[in-house]
Amino acid sequence: MSWSELERLVCDAEADGALARSLRHCRSGKELILAARRLGYRVTRMDLQRAWVEHRRELDQRSGTG
Repeated sequence: MSWSELERLVCDAEADGALARSLRHCRSGKELILAARRLGYRVTRMDLQRAWVEHRRELDQRSGTG
């Protein structure tokens, strides 16, 4: 359930420059989670970890190292 919240947050931030700018001020995963929750998104630390793993996997595949 919370993974879909992270996807919704990303889609909303891509569509809303003000939201994206406010999230860019977050300097840690904890800050990002707290900001997202204040904005009404139910994002967890595990969501961010999963997103990071998937991001790294995609980068590795593009570079041919994966």
